[in-house]
Amino acid sequence: FCGCSSLTSIEIPNSVTSIGDEAFKECSGLKEVTIPNSVTDIEFYAFYGCSSLINVTIPNSITSIKNYVFQNCSGLTSITIPNSVTSIGSSAFYGCSGLTDIIIPNSVTSIGDNAFSGCTGLTSITIPNSVTNIGNYAFERCSSLSSVVIPNSVTSIGKGSFQYCSGL
Repeated sequence: FCGCSSLTSIEIPNSVTSIGDEAFKECSGLKEVTIPNSVTDIEFYAFYGCSSLINVTIPNSITSIKNYVFQNCSGLTSITIPNSVTSIGSSAFYGCSGLTDIIIPNSVTSIGDNAFSGCTGLTSITIPNSVTNIGNYAFERCSSLSSVVIPNSVTSIGKGSFQYCSGL
């Protein structure tokens, strides 16, 4: 469905177990998607550039939010990450400027490079005790970010992680 800009909603049936690379990339009219628990894998760039996408609930069957999955989903205002997720990949939410709040569950151990870079709507972030690694430029250009809590469990903060976070 890559580039199907007139597609506004999709209901993925329970028979689907994987959403492949670029499956819905640049479907700029896509506003809602229902991902069933049967899906265990969402591949790279799956929803990249879906700028009208507002709300996504990731099912408990997902263990990793891979690289670039929701990059440039600028209309995304809410995302629910389940406790099954252990890693947030590089640029997973890069450029999601509409995100104002995100809860990272205690199951997450690593936040990838540029994971939330350019999320200019984020105002605060609490990193759970389970996280040991914050990637390079993870929160770069999050200009509205005014509060960050980093727990003692974090042993590595990558270069430029909070670069240009002028609200801090």
